[in-house]
Amino acid sequence: MSNQSPVRVFQVATGNVGTEMIKRIAHHPDLELVGLHCYTPSKLGQDAGTIAGLDPIGVIATGTIEEIIAAHPDVVTFHGVFPDESLYLPVLEAGIDIVTTADWITGHHRNRNHPHESGRSWTEIIEEACQKGGSTFYGTGMNPGLAQILTTVHTADVAQIENVTVIESVDVSCHHSAATWTEVGFGRPVEDPEVPAMLEKFTFVFADSVWLMADAMDLQLDEVTFSYELGACTDDVDLGWYKLPRGSVGGCYLKYQGMVNGVPRIETHLEWQMTPHTEPKWRVQGCYITKITGDPCIYSKHMIFPPPGVDFKNIEDFASIGMTITGMPALNSIRSVVAAKPGIITSADLPLRAFAGRFSPDVLKESS
Repeated sequence: MSNQSPVRVFQVATGNVGTEMIKRIAHHPDLELVGLHCYTPSKLGQDAGTIAGLDPIGVIATGTIEEIIAAHPDVVTFHGVFPDESLYLPVLEAGIDIVTTADWITGHHRNRNHPHESGRSWTEIIEEACQKGGSTFYGTGMNPGLAQILTTVHTADVAQIENVTVIESVDVSCHHSAATWTEVGFGRPVEDPEVPAMLEKFTFVFADSVWLMADAMDLQLDEVTFSYELGACTDDVDLGWYKLPRGSVGGCYLKYQGMVNGVPRIETHLEWQMTPHTEPKWRVQGCYITKITGDPCIYSKHMIFPPPGVDFKNIEDFASIGMTITGMPALNSIRSVVAAKPGIITSADLPLRAFAGRFSPDVLKESS
């Protein structure tokens, strides 16, 4: 794969994930950054390298869809927090593939919680655009990212499955996006009746992960249910970038459960902690935990550490790792997405190589 010409990538958005992905594309042997689309007016005209804190790389930020299409990229990578269908549709109709980390895995979530004003589903509308342009659309989900991929792979050596559960157990205080945490109700009084619906609406893409795993394992679900438990701050908490008053939501444990005849069979759980000072509180482990009950049973932790020489206690480095593991499943999949058939695809449609990491350019030079 590394001997092929790099895939021409036009990136959209330069928030937390997008800024990190500019750095990662620069060292990805499969990819070449040919354009950058920004929503912030002050970034327009700036060099992509400068925006990402690097030396200039010769790619200048633009702000129109017409400029994306005129660049004739092979693929657009979209790293905004929420989808921009007004951008997706003309890009797909122009024959340009899209790989996105923004709130899409199977489409169930967007169809249910953010319906199109016409009454048609987003799945139908995006699929129509793909077929018109002969393009492919693939979403990894900002969250839970690679959890459903890891869990599916962990069933490879199981003869018979009774239950599959994956838990995202993380301290989320390093994700400095106040708008995100406001949307899900963190900082509101724990008894606020609006909080559960806010949490469900803005985490429902985790239900998509359940639907995807069920598809990969050939299990027909009756429904995916949502339940929650909230942790109330035991004191006022000031994180510097976000304040959590005493009695407000500072942590949560959410469950998305795929049900068959009233029994949970495939589950995705969220164990999120903004502060350890909550009641109740959970023993956050900073990893993905996969539990499979069956023959045999499986228990696995997917733990993430910085590369050698990086101080894991540095908050910026810690946050960088979170953005990296969010965006890299999208970047590593790009060549497989470009080779895929037109239409909406999911991780269940991609080959194993789509989820493989890449060796560094230095290693590739040594082996050539």
